[in-house]
Amino acid sequence: MKKHSNEKDELTDKRRFSYRMNVFFFASFVIFSVIIVRLAFLQFVEGPELSQEEASNITKDVPLPPVRGTIYDSTGEVKLAYSKPIQSLYLTLYKNYGDVDGKPSPNIGEVQDIATRLHDVFEQYKLKDSESLTVEKIIEEMDLNSRKANGFMPRLIKSDLSEEEVAYFLQHKDEFKGIQIVEESVRFYDPDTVAVQTIGYLKKFRSSKSLNKYKEVDEANKTQTDPGLVYTENEFVGFDGLELQYQDALRGKSGYTSVDVDLRNLPEGVAGSTPPEKGYDLISSINKNVQMKTEQAILDQLSWLHRNPVSGRLHPNAKTGFAVAMEVDTGKIVSAASMPDYDTNVWRTGGISNEDYDKIKYIYQNGTIRGFPPDDTGKRAESVVLLGSTIKPLSVLIGLKEGFFTTNTVYSDRGSTTFGGDNRRVQNSSGHVYGAMYPRDAIRHSSNVFMIDEIGKKLYSKYGAKGVDVWDEYMEKFGLGISTGVDLPNEWLGRKEYGEESVESSLTKLVYASFGQQGKYTTMQLAQYTTMLANKGKRMEPQLVKEFRDSEGNVVEKVKPKVLSTVEFNDAYWNEVQRGMATEVSAFSGFPYDFARKTGTSTQVVGGKLVDNGVFIAYAPRNNPKLAVAVVIPEGGFGSSSAAPVARAIFDAYDEEFGLDGVPKKDKNKDSESESGTQ
Repeated sequence: MKKHSNEKDELTDKRRFSYRMNVFFFASFVIFSVIIVRLAFLQFVEGPELSQEEASNITKDVPLPPVRGTIYDSTGEVKLAYSKPIQSLYLTLYKNYGDVDGKPSPNIGEVQDIATRLHDVFEQYKLKDSESLTVEKIIEEMDLNSRKANGFMPRLIKSDLSEEEVAYFLQHKDEFKGIQIVEESVRFYDPDTVAVQTIGYLKKFRSSKSLNKYKEVDEANKTQTDPGLVYTENEFVGFDGLELQYQDALRGKSGYTSVDVDLRNLPEGVAGSTPPEKGYDLISSINKNVQMKTEQAILDQLSWLHRNPVSGRLHPNAKTGFAVAMEVDTGKIVSAASMPDYDTNVWRTGGISNEDYDKIKYIYQNGTIRGFPPDDTGKRAESVVLLGSTIKPLSVLIGLKEGFFTTNTVYSDRGSTTFGGDNRRVQNSSGHVYGAMYPRDAIRHSSNVFMIDEIGKKLYSKYGAKGVDVWDEYMEKFGLGISTGVDLPNEWLGRKEYGEESVESSLTKLVYASFGQQGKYTTMQLAQYTTMLANKGKRMEPQLVKEFRDSEGNVVEKVKPKVLSTVEFNDAYWNEVQRGMATEVSAFSGFPYDFARKTGTSTQVVGGKLVDNGVFIAYAPRNNPKLAVAVVIPEGGFGSSSAAPVARAIFDAYDEEFGLDGVPKKDKNKDSESESGTQ
């Protein structure tokens, strides 16, 4: 009986154990099933959302605009372009006010309220005659759908706040969640309009992407890891002149505020801030005093040509003038004038009205380095002209180098010559007959027939059609038809009419090229060529910058003179040409220095009529040259009457500031006045 009971108990225990095991395994199965289902749900359902949330819950950098460096004149004291601080109102959106499924946000009422309250404040403190900022415009600037910038980026609502507006918003900051007063800078230019086309101007980055430089910057912005190099859409950038050429140096680096961003790409808080780095200051080679006198001399001369007959007639179409003054030893550009000019401050807001653009559209480009055609309305003449007789010193050098004649060769000038199978006839200006002459006399008298008989015809006789290529090689060696290397953007290389397809024969091209009627070049190219005549063959790089300085005034880089290339000629050839550059020029009456010069009058067709352009080149002093000058007055008549007076004013201004003999006359005059005062 007891045995039977034990067996029964044992069977019961086994059943209990089996039941417990089944319950355990079932419970384990359920738990593991739940875990697996949960993991699958996390991976396939919530995974993408969690990954986005993880990626979004990071710190992002909001750029702060950089402080642009100043452009000074050569003294390092006169500011030609500089930035002033202004206060701007920015608004950060802490809610998603954008459209939802194509419909306005349910929070749009808050947007209307914010914009209306901002509008009311702006109206309260609006200056008389200033433009109102409408509610609609404010909402547009708020960029609710983040089309212009990411959701966490502050929106620029208004720039250049008045002191009253700044005080109001600082006092009522708690009433406008997300507003921030940010100090920015706005660009100003010397109101005396100093070398404005050379200095250049700024535009907003968003409207500057037509330039390749800013297309590249825009692409780089997408992957830029250094927040200091990120450009914002409203940032001002150089669009022309030195402002564009040295954009990277002048710009400095953006500062940035580190912002914690949530899943909605909206800001949660500020983690820290790094201030902007100021760009380098640029010390230009332009001397304000010399530049201003150059500009005024051109304007005075244009006015004179409208009132006084030259060669028996007035020149009312002489509307523009260009001049470049270049130091012979350094290549530094002391003045570069493209006149008339304008007030660059018209670009201060980063754009320009149609009305203002119409006023400046024919004069805002730099005519000393660019070629543009005459304007149909008569407001602008062509910026590049045939060189006329200013090419003759080079023509004689070519003839001497090629062995066509020597410095002692005597040529008999009969006043005219013929060429080609049809005996086409060309004569000297006014048909002058100069008789027996040396090569130097041909330059001084500006003999067309010498250049034709002794250079043009002989190049064709020696090389045939290849003579045009030989001529072109010489032109390029003297910087005509190639880049001068000047540190300005968009330089035009000139127009080699002798190299163009035409019905003219190679002989005809060489004949006309020999006395300056087959190539149009910029005033900058003409100045570089003149410098080579002065220093006997060194092609100096034209430079508009002397040095760069940091925000503390320390010099970080000095720009050294650069010789781009040299040409080798017998010293006797250089001396012969220099002796020939002695044309009588009444504008230099009483000039205290011996100087080398060449007048030029080029004739070309404009609007179906023949016009004469005034061209003049010179360097001084003759035997120890310091300054080379080139002046072009399109449609101004003879160079001796139209362009030479401008050159005289430039030499006088340089002598006053620096001294053509190394002694600045302004200092000498001060000493004389001081001595007179003590007697």
